[in-house]
Amino acid sequence: MASTSKTSHRISTGLPELDQMLGGGLLPGKLAVILGATGIGKTQLGIQFAKAGLDQEGQRGIFFDMTARGDSQNHSDYANRIADWDLKEMPLERLRNPEDLWNAEKSRFDCIHPFQQLGKRVTRDDLDTDEYREWQADLTRKLDITIRFFYGNFVHGVRRCVIDGIEPSDKPSDSFQFDIFEYIHNQILKKDSEWVARDLLRVHYRAHAEEVSRYAYPNSQIASMILCTSQEVMLDELLSRPLDSGDILSNANTIILMGKTREGMKMGRALHIAKHRGSACEDSIVPYTIQEEGIVIGE
Repeated sequence: MASTSKTSHRISTGLPELDQMLGGGLLPGKLAVILGATGIGKTQLGIQFAKAGLDQEGQRGIFFDMTARGDSQNHSDYANRIADWDLKEMPLERLRNPEDLWNAEKSRFDCIHPFQQLGKRVTRDDLDTDEYREWQADLTRKLDITIRFFYGNFVHGVRRCVIDGIEPSDKPSDSFQFDIFEYIHNQILKKDSEWVARDLLRVHYRAHAEEVSRYAYPNSQIASMILCTSQEVMLDELLSRPLDSGDILSNANTIILMGKTREGMKMGRALHIAKHRGSACEDSIVPYTIQEEGIVIGE
């Protein structure tokens, strides 16, 4: 059943040093954005964040992979190496039997990669009538699968999610990925669990209203982390980037920048908390390394 979240409760990032920099950790029910170039360590931070859910909430977090290249973000490889964790991937199938939702074996999955061919936003002017109808039908099917993935995990105790693979674009309005993220954020993550269930079950909702009530979860306690790839590689470039640019950054409660640094002939990595609304945080630039166990903060 739903419970009231205490404002003092914090969500661990999986890195104690980063939690300390954040005044105790991330705030529940809020969005954290990790921004940095390809290969800077964002996905590994996401793995450590998801892993920390096992100790804090009794369930590891989940991964929604939005990569549009067709391949994945190597979550399975990272999870196996960093956390000795074999990810269970959800098949791209619509919910056929609502009873499966209440069965963790059939509903609890670790990751999914549904949108493998995205690109720019599609309008009626881009496709003929039949192509547009087919595209809309495929999108509706994948959105149903998306709702099933999140709801089916949240009803079984998952309280943190990582959305990975947001790729850079010249304008957020040109990116279909931003559209999908906005849908997930507003229609799933921020929505009361009963209404998410209604969207998923539709005509079957009344027959399962009792189960929906029994498995209700508090969306105010769900922490979401989105990993965004930037065109900027150097941390100095990220530090000069506007944060209120009308995209995901302007709506995030917390923004953590990860970038390359240079000292003489030596390159390194460092992170900086650019925004942490509603909490004190450190304003320092902190070096980190990527090791077998994941990201390690400090020299």
